[in-house]
Parts: sequence; C-alpha cells; structure tokens
Amino acid sequence: MINRNFRIMLGLFFSLFIIFLYGPTISILVLSFQGPEGGLTFPMRGFSTFWFESLFDGVGVIDIWGAFGRSIRLGLVVMVLTVILSLCAGMAFRKHFALSAFLFYATISSLIVPSIVISLGVALEFRILDDIIKYVGGNMQIQWIINDFRTTMGLFTSGLGAQLTWTLPFGLLIMFAVFNRFDPSYEEAARDLGAGPWQTFKEAVLPIIAPSLIGVALFGFTLSYDEIARSSQAIGGLNTLPLELRGLTTTVTDPTIYALGTLTTAVSFCAIFLFLTLFFILRRRTSKRPPQESLPS
Repeated sequence: MINRNFRIMLGLFFSLFIIFLYGPTISILVLSFQGPEGGLTFPMRGFSTFWFESLFDGVGVIDIWGAFGRSIRLGLVVMVLTVILSLCAGMAFRKHFALSAFLFYATISSLIVPSIVISLGVALEFRILDDIIKYVGGNMQIQWIINDFRTTMGLFTSGLGAQLTWTLPFGLLIMFAVFNRFDPSYEEAARDLGAGPWQTFKEAVLPIIAPSLIGVALFGFTLSYDEIARSSQAIGGLNTLPLELRGLTTTVTDPTIYALGTLTTAVSFCAIFLFLTLFFILRRRTSKRPPQESLPS
C-alpha cells in the first residue's frame, strides 16, 4: 500500500513538473493566436493570425528577420565546428598524452563558470586585440587600419568564440562517452584486411559513431540558436534573435512578442525533429549492417 501511494505521489510530482516546464510555452503559443484586440494575458479576445501578420510586417525599428538570419547562420557554423572539434578531440583522447587531464578539465570547467563572466572575458580579449592592431597600425602607418579599422568583434569572431565555449563541452562529453564504449576490434579487423588509417576511420569508425555525431550537431545548433548570456557582451554590433527578443520584452506591449516566440520555438522543434529523424535513420542503417566475416585464425 505504501509503495502504491509512493508511486502515485511520484507520478503527481512528475506531472506537475511537466506542466511547470511546458506551461509557459503553451501559454505563449495560445496567446499568440489572439484577435486584433488581444492583450498579453488571459482571457483571450478572439482567435486569428493577426499578430503573425503584424510580425511579418516588421516590429518597430528592430530588424527581426535580419536577426533571425544571423542566428541561423551562426548556429550552422557553430554546429559544424562543434562536430568537427568534438570528433577530433574524442579521437585524440582515446590515447593518453601529456596534459590530457588538464585539457579535459579546462574545457569542461567552461560549463561551471558564470556565462556573463565568459562573455565579458571574450569581449575583453577582443578589445585588447583591437588596441594591439590600432597600436601597430599607428606606429607602422598602415592606412587601412588608421582610416577604416574599427573592431575585430563581430558575429563570426567574438560571437562565434563565445558560443563555442558553451557548445564544445557538451560535444566533448558526448564523444568521450561514445569512444569509451567503442570496440577497437572493428579498427583492428579493418587494418588486418589492409585498410589504411583514413579508410579505417571512414569504413569502420564513422558509420558506428554517426548517430552520436547527429546528437552533437543537435546540441551545437540548438544551444547556439537559443544562446543569450554568453553572446550579450561579445556579439559585436549586430544582435542575434535571442538578444533582439530580450530587447523586445521591454518595448513591445502586444502579442507580437508571443507570435515571435511561437515562431522561434517552432524553428527549434523543427531542427530537433530533423536531427532526430537523421539519428534514427543512421542508427537503423548501422544496426542492419551485415556481420563481418570472421578472419581465419
């Protein structure tokens, strides 16, 4: 009887947690479909797509669609770099090398450092770099630096670096977990059959770890697309969509902000659905690979 009551309490607690987790998103989704007279709170006043149409017409002086495009482009670049660097690090850490433990903990520690501190640190580094470039340009009379140079901070410089400090540790942890369970006998068999290092990786390793790389790519894109704290001080002159969305919360007083939230959430779910589809396709293909013939003893 006690066990049954305990299970009921756990189920109730989990249900309340799900409501708490997804309730705000569902509320924004519902309120974004209000009529022209709708406000920011319940009850709803009509049902229409008026605020989505208003969103497509533009929101004040803020370039929402430009920020949306910047977020997508930056997210794709972060995703590719996260996959490549995580894969390379995972392969490298399969064997012990000097300072490997230090490099591992130095990378993972980025997750526990306050995000705003990371953002300020990255911004400071690039400002120091700006000062060095201006100093060198002034002393050497380099005209394009004197006349045209402003800053090295930007979307794909300081912004990219700040976001990689957030996505790379997750990618590394995934790849470390994958290679800790990886059976090296597949590589040994490929080498015994005459495959070189690249062919061994391409034919024996990559097909097995491909579903995990999809997971790393999903982390890289979604974390970058939604990132705000580490980008706040290091993004440069052009904001990403989350930063513009934060600004809109203090200036927009109608459900247009909810329509934008619904749209950005839909993009995130579409990305998750796409990556999960690729993951299951690759995992099914991997599980259906014919067994390798045993080598003669």
